[in-house]
Amino acid sequence: MSYMAPIPNDPARFPGVPSMWQPLWAHEDEFDHEHMTQEFLKQIAKTIADHDIVTLETVGIDIGSSTSHLLFARVTLQRDAQQLSSRFSVVGREIIWRSPIMLTPFAKNGQIDAMLLGRFIHECYEAAEITTGDIDCGAVILTGEAIKRENARAIDELFAEEAGKFVCATAGHQLEATLAAHGSGAVRLSRDRDTCLLHVDIGGGTTKMALIDRGTILGVCAFAVGGRLLAQDDAGAWSRIDDSAKLAAADLELDLDPTTVADPAIRDAIAARLAHVLIDYVTDTPRDALGSALLLTSELVRSVAPTAISFSGGVAEYLFSRETADYGDIARLLASHVRHELPKRVKLPAIDPGVGIRATVIGASQFTVQVSGTTILITDHTALPLRNVSVVALPLPESLSADAVATNIRAGLERNNVPADAAVALAIEWDRAPRYPDLLEFCRGIVAGLGAHRTAGSAPVVLLIDGDIAKTVGHLLCDELEWKGPLISIDGVRLQDLDFVDVGEIVMPAGVIPLVIKSLVFN
Repeated sequence: MSYMAPIPNDPARFPGVPSMWQPLWAHEDEFDHEHMTQEFLKQIAKTIADHDIVTLETVGIDIGSSTSHLLFARVTLQRDAQQLSSRFSVVGREIIWRSPIMLTPFAKNGQIDAMLLGRFIHECYEAAEITTGDIDCGAVILTGEAIKRENARAIDELFAEEAGKFVCATAGHQLEATLAAHGSGAVRLSRDRDTCLLHVDIGGGTTKMALIDRGTILGVCAFAVGGRLLAQDDAGAWSRIDDSAKLAAADLELDLDPTTVADPAIRDAIAARLAHVLIDYVTDTPRDALGSALLLTSELVRSVAPTAISFSGGVAEYLFSRETADYGDIARLLASHVRHELPKRVKLPAIDPGVGIRATVIGASQFTVQVSGTTILITDHTALPLRNVSVVALPLPESLSADAVATNIRAGLERNNVPADAAVALAIEWDRAPRYPDLLEFCRGIVAGLGAHRTAGSAPVVLLIDGDIAKTVGHLLCDELEWKGPLISIDGVRLQDLDFVDVGEIVMPAGVIPLVIKSLVFN
């Protein structure tokens, strides 16, 4: 059964505003169900409306194949408009404390050592003099080795008690490229300068690229070039030899083992070869056999020519001379070869957007939205509530066709690393007249793009539509196109990629669905 908790009052922190907004429509099993009265709903609405500025304490935790770190920040949100359903935008960010960079610990079985990682995080909280109770919300970003099933499960257990506060995003190569472009500051730099940038994030195991035109990411790609493809273990032996390094060695007709890798000349040759591949990708030079073999995604489509190149990631710390020490890998060597060769082959200026290895999120800002129930459709009430559903922005093609809609859906699922068996929320801006032929074509595109979700027993699909067509779209899908899976279609909501949403149970007698929208906040 469910109970809708009243808003807690904590005047010492932000007068009359909930500490992380999430208790506004909390569901607790130990309470009997109570239908909210209109009077109480009005009290909730007044409490929100009376406070246009909210301050949240947040944490961002980045766990990757090579390094892990976290930071604490204070985020200030301000209401966009004087309405209950309006968004809150981030108007201020203050970094409170940054952790040291930790080499991600691995156990002998090759999996991430969750115990050592948990100890590191605990020590960071103590060093910052912050408790878990001080934190309103946050984000945990898993990349590379961390997203593998056993690693992700162990890391999830570290944050199980904070599940309601944290967004946990497992980032595949494309999503990681998007996060790096935002977290480095490259997206904002492109928008502020009104220009097109090619952003290059060189990490421990992979390099990610994003083409950004005036603040909009047009495309991303990733390839297996990084600074820790060769690395020493705790005993000093060069025992980490990634497959990508083996491919580079085979191309150079070299044999790799801990003994040969101990030779500085061998490591330098491998780094030089990898740097050549990296610059081929940056310059869009036709790839040789090694370059093609190291590609991890589809190629980057360069629809607009960049005017500059920006860099982030651990190797960028060496590129911009912020770091000079060796950490038992080839990052410094790789950076040296890139820095030497880049001016010879690239005529564009190289820009430091300001964030190197710490190109990560501050956390997840949270704010609530109450939506109108006039055109809502829910096919399965038992599917609610939902928590931390990944939002995929669905741009509508100018010439609406089912094939184009389906293509955009598939691209969005891949871009946001949404598994086929996971719940998903499509954010749609409907900016045209609700003509029946267009709506039907649109719905056919949804069926084609989300075919795995249309059968009974599949994961729920949430349609969040900025327009009064939610019920019509829902009926077309269910009545005419035989959609059988759980479907929640809601109007009056505008969301974007990198948002996550909690969908509550329908509130009666008001007939509305409460949402908690969580947006990743970047440096």
